[in-house]
Amino acid sequence: MKAITFLLRTKQPILATSFQGDPNTDVSYSYIPGSMIRGALIGRYLNRYQSQSADILTDEKVRHLFFDDSTCYLNAYISSQEEKRTYPTLISWRREKDNESEIFDFSVDKTKLESPKAVGEGFWIEEEGCIKLYPVDRRLNIHNLRERSKGRSTQNEGEIFRYDAIDTGQNFQGVILCNDCDEKIIRDLLTPLDIWLGGSRSCGYGHIQISQIHSYSSWDEVGISAESRASSHTMKITLLSDLIIRDQQGQYTVIPPTNLVSEVLGIHLDEPANAFMGSAFIGGFNRKWGLPLPQVLAIKAGSVFVYENIHISPDQILTLEEKGLGERRAEGFGRIAINWNSKKRLIAKKVEIKLLTRLKDKKPQFETPESRELAIKIGERILRRRLEQLLLEKIEQYKLETNKITNNQLSRLIIVARQALDQNSREPLDTLFNQLTKDTRIKYEATKLGSHSLQKTIQEWLDSPGKWMGTKIQNISIDDVTYTLTDSICMEYTLRLIMTIAKNATKDKDNE
Repeated sequence: MKAITFLLRTKQPILATSFQGDPNTDVSYSYIPGSMIRGALIGRYLNRYQSQSADILTDEKVRHLFFDDSTCYLNAYISSQEEKRTYPTLISWRREKDNESEIFDFSVDKTKLESPKAVGEGFWIEEEGCIKLYPVDRRLNIHNLRERSKGRSTQNEGEIFRYDAIDTGQNFQGVILCNDCDEKIIRDLLTPLDIWLGGSRSCGYGHIQISQIHSYSSWDEVGISAESRASSHTMKITLLSDLIIRDQQGQYTVIPPTNLVSEVLGIHLDEPANAFMGSAFIGGFNRKWGLPLPQVLAIKAGSVFVYENIHISPDQILTLEEKGLGERRAEGFGRIAINWNSKKRLIAKKVEIKLLTRLKDKKPQFETPESRELAIKIGERILRRRLEQLLLEKIEQYKLETNKITNNQLSRLIIVARQALDQNSREPLDTLFNQLTKDTRIKYEATKLGSHSLQKTIQEWLDSPGKWMGTKIQNISIDDVTYTLTDSICMEYTLRLIMTIAKNATKDKDNE
């Protein structure tokens, strides 16, 4: 089969809702399901080829491309730093509670540990001689349910809910397995490169950019030759994606896939000697129906089953891995690896991917001079809003003590400060202080503002207008535009502070 690989870069948060969390929280899977990728390409196919049938399954080409398991849309897992597709962590892995650098595979040997702990969620790949663990960055957003007709929350429509989504700026590698004759049409469906996946697309979710589309004639999901994994005594099955199977009564269940493997290989299998298994509920949403899909119980990705006293050949390994197991294999379910890991002890390293590092080569650029001017205005407004908040705090902090100055003298100070503000200059205040009479100067000296006299404090502020602001006000940066505190702005807010302190002092004297 042909394999078409591609990268999916999240430009907006992605909400691929799973059945986790409380009823008021939508929690996304930590990967992009193959069913979502398939659904998006189905929509593109129908729009491009203008299928008029109400039931698309009557179209033989549609059924062949999307529904009959001849084409498989695998889950897109987080891409490693070397741009390789990672794998779900194994449920058979254990580590000591306080040691994250060593992992022990209990499917190989149940090493005795003092405080064994599961490795947990996430993805991994072997790089540079060790196991690298890749987390997926997430974003939690709070939303308020609104009434559609009024566009706001009301008494009946004001419920708070949360979206726990995949964050922006991350790369996921997707894979589509197809026949040679279908390669061109599927590659064409991957363009245009901007695509929207998942829920809440009208609310700023779901934008993804496709890149690095490649085709391979021989592609191996495991990356290890089948010959080196053939065994005369053991068969270990590792799930690379969730597995959906039914029991003999036709009910979805979580049991070892013994019967399925027996049917594919045509041999009898006993129950596994060891099984490390988890469960998950699988759902989805059908946009044509406008309804959620029925919930299905599945065996969780990363589960491991060990069968002993069995001979398996390279051809049988390839057959199992290419075909997969269980239901809905076209959507990426039932992917397996045979005799994958044989090491009982693994050296692990957790990879911390900083979002800003991932995005540093993707900075938004201003397309026009008008955009740059708008960014400057936005920066100025943000800075002034912060200064207004700081001004309110300082007004409460600075009050005149041992107030000997008269209301007439305070009014004169306010008028001169207003003139200085209009001129954006300290000169009117300097002139005022130079022309003070002896009696007025004594009253200025006797009136305290902070630890100094009123006149001395005002002169210190005029000499260093930004001193009273401290370090709370930081520069505002938007791309390569940085809006900073200028001398002019500092002087403006210093004069406003002087005026407000004098006005408050006047009111206080009137209330005495």
